[in-house]
Amino acid sequence: MQVQASTALDRAIGLLCKLVLWLSTAVIFAILVANTVLRYATGSSLQWASEVPELLFPWLVMSGVLLAAQSGAHIATTFLMEAVSPRWKRLLATAAWAVVATLYGTLTVATWRLLPIVHDEKSPILGVPGSVTYGCVMGGMALLAVMALRSAARAWTARPAPPAADEAPPVPVAHW
Repeated sequence: MQVQASTALDRAIGLLCKLVLWLSTAVIFAILVANTVLRYATGSSLQWASEVPELLFPWLVMSGVLLAAQSGAHIATTFLMEAVSPRWKRLLATAAWAVVATLYGTLTVATWRLLPIVHDEKSPILGVPGSVTYGCVMGGMALLAVMALRSAARAWTARPAPPAADEAPPVPVAHW
């Protein structure tokens, strides 16, 4: 059930996530280095230096999750899919991706409903509302839902390749 980045939407999501991943990592690293140098050189530190990495970390994580999901770099149990016919593989993969999309959609809606509540929570020094980080998570869940729907569509329209004439039948292997 691996997803290939092939459409303009897939490429846009991948590019956006890579940009957010690199920017957030670079900013977090620069702030932590600057704050460490200040502590050792002057004995003081930037007051806001702990808040910015805390605010950027969810963006870093969510972009990494999206990139991992896009490339199919997730944990999977494949023994059931390997044991069924190509027709059932197609049906099971489509159903599984549809369930995943529904769950991500549910998380998106639940997070949307929390935004007004967490908007009132402000970071102590910078005063950034909590809805900024929750919005990041909500956006990530929405993009994961879209990606899962696209995977369901790909699974539904996928046609299995015919086996090669000289290919031996698969031999079951113990999974321990």
